[in-house]
Amino acid sequence: MREDHRVTESRGPLDGLESEVLGGSRRYTRTEVAERAGVEIEHARTLWRALGFADVNDESIVFTDRDVEALRTVQSLVDMGILDRSQQLAVTRAMGQALSRLAEWQVATLTEALSSGSGTGGSAPMSPDDATVAARELVPVMEGLIGYVWRRHLAATAARVFAAGPGDAAARTMTVGFADLVGFTSLTRHVDEDTLAALVDRFEAIAFDVIAAAGGRVVKTVGDEVMFTADDAQVGVEIAVSLAERVSAEPDLPDLRVGVACGAVVSRLGDMYGEPVNIASRLTSIARPGSVLVDRELATALENDERWQVRRVPPRPVRGYTLLQGFRLRRAGDTGDLASDS
Repeated sequence: MREDHRVTESRGPLDGLESEVLGGSRRYTRTEVAERAGVEIEHARTLWRALGFADVNDESIVFTDRDVEALRTVQSLVDMGILDRSQQLAVTRAMGQALSRLAEWQVATLTEALSSGSGTGGSAPMSPDDATVAARELVPVMEGLIGYVWRRHLAATAARVFAAGPGDAAARTMTVGFADLVGFTSLTRHVDEDTLAALVDRFEAIAFDVIAAAGGRVVKTVGDEVMFTADDAQVGVEIAVSLAERVSAEPDLPDLRVGVACGAVVSRLGDMYGEPVNIASRLTSIARPGSVLVDRELATALENDERWQVRRVPPRPVRGYTLLQGFRLRRAGDTGDLASDS
């Protein structure tokens, strides 16, 4: 075995940047990391893949002291009986997916911001030396901020789960909605990348603002679509209608269509599953531009509520359902285009 003090061969001008970001130099092979962490080599390989990282040769020197510590920490959750191996893999996979997307966004955004502020107007890329200096200053700041946001979300989620009672933690009655920009796929073929990025950013900003302000939660965003949940039906429909109104008021954004359903859903690693999720998604696919469709359960719950107009629309065949019945939702007093209900 090589001495512990040796490091991997030089990778050129990116060595300094990589060392700053990884928190140390590459020192170990996968086998050495597994031995130091007390984890079987095959299980270490499985965890590495679950995090979303490309496989590496067992003889390649690619791991740092922080990799050893992280693998020990993950394994300790199993050793202490907090998680079993399947749960360990599921948690690891979920963290990898979430943080991979966050890292992509951070690098793109910070690189653009720093290049624009360097006097080049964004026309010249950052040099590796500039990126290394920026990483030295920004990585600790972002790492601390991520920890803070995670703790706040952890506290809020724990409060909701325990307030619901242990029997309701697995499956709970919730309102689920999807909001989708109309014609987005076609739009991508007619605008440049900068314009498209600005549109997506504006849509996501509106969605997060409306959903959080009303007391709902963003489950995930996928390009031109956002999925949200609310514990209360009134909160869920208020979010749906407010989203459609806010997006409609934006001259540069396409119209929004929203589908909302209510019922028992299961939360699994940050995502939601169940019949209401499927129905809300299908309702979104058949909603007309600028409209909100709700399912039968929500329509029944709102039928005596003077704040809302609920109108039955013709049932439509959609994937997974022979005929899906939807109901058009508007605020009371909103005349809109009544013909669009048919």
